[in-house]
Amino acid sequence: MSEKRILLASLLKPINDTRLYEKLGLSLSKIPGASIHIVAYEALIPNEAPSNVFFYPIFRFKRLSADRITAQYKFYRTLQRIKPQLIVVSTHELLLPSMLYKAKHNKVRIVYDIRENYSLNLTAQQNYTWPLKHLLALAVRGVESMTTSYVDHFLLAERSYAQELPFLRDRYTFIENKYKAKQKQSQPNAPVNLPAIGTLRLLYSGTIAEEYGVWEAIELAKQMTTIRPELRLTIIGYCANRHTLARLQETCRMLPFVELIGGDKLVPHRDIVQQIQMSHVGLLPYRPNPSTFRCIPTKLYEYMAHALPILIQQNPLWAGIVEGNDAGLSIDFSRIDVKELCNELAYRNFYRHGIPASFYWESEETKLIPLVTALLSQV
Repeated sequence: MSEKRILLASLLKPINDTRLYEKLGLSLSKIPGASIHIVAYEALIPNEAPSNVFFYPIFRFKRLSADRITAQYKFYRTLQRIKPQLIVVSTHELLLPSMLYKAKHNKVRIVYDIRENYSLNLTAQQNYTWPLKHLLALAVRGVESMTTSYVDHFLLAERSYAQELPFLRDRYTFIENKYKAKQKQSQPNAPVNLPAIGTLRLLYSGTIAEEYGVWEAIELAKQMTTIRPELRLTIIGYCANRHTLARLQETCRMLPFVELIGGDKLVPHRDIVQQIQMSHVGLLPYRPNPSTFRCIPTKLYEYMAHALPILIQQNPLWAGIVEGNDAGLSIDFSRIDVKELCNELAYRNFYRHGIPASFYWESEETKLIPLVTALLSQV
């Protein structure tokens, strides 16, 4: 059997990204006769990768710079050099060079891995001025619509995208961002009880942003220290907004019970997992927003896979998952009775029925490998 070259690409995600490498890359490396080529943003290359996985950290630029345009040319040159039979693109900006490559190599198959509804994110979040964010959203949707006839299949990280994105038709498979352990791990002990006295460790992990409730997490911790003075809050992750970061760094200097890890730089996923294992409560204080309301946060799967009790913003979708599995409490972070909350945390049993196997990545891998194998059989 001749080698089948699968290229996974992201413009903004690091070369060692959890979904790009640890989930998609490692799962697809199990396909007999396949070699995996990961093209992404510069970062530490994993030293434990299988021998058929290769890395190309060719992107390095500021988020808003002209280099994002020249990066597309650089990506096209990389496609010409590697000559993949299947391309999995995780960034809309790489669709155009992939389309041009397929136009010259018509047997090539393209898969668009949709992690986010990028157009909705731009209009619903406050990262840019009103005119700019709507212009960018229009450009994103234009690229996606223009290239859709060249895309053979779509991977959807969220089930809601099937209703939100008009260009999918019936060419999609749900590949959700469930938890992937680096190695075989034993089931965490359950049920879980929190310490009624002593140190209580709260955790906010992942992307640090106002939309994801970083200030609500700090405010909750401040209120809870009036009842649990030994409480500690760890904030770990990357903050792309420099104004938010500067304010956060100053706030952490003023509050000795808040620790910031990362902030101005990407944090290795293993460091986040280590903090999950050391913490007592995971916080998901997302502000109500159309861009997140129908999505399941990746960290929700991570917290539940480690049997970490959760406090999550009220949302019918999230409440059904969290409370339906005894994983935590659904609360309104803007209106908290801190005394009642502390009492409930101290005396409640969490994860009484253990952790469902459906929360782990393996349930997605069983869909991904046959799908890609079928696409490879066409080239």
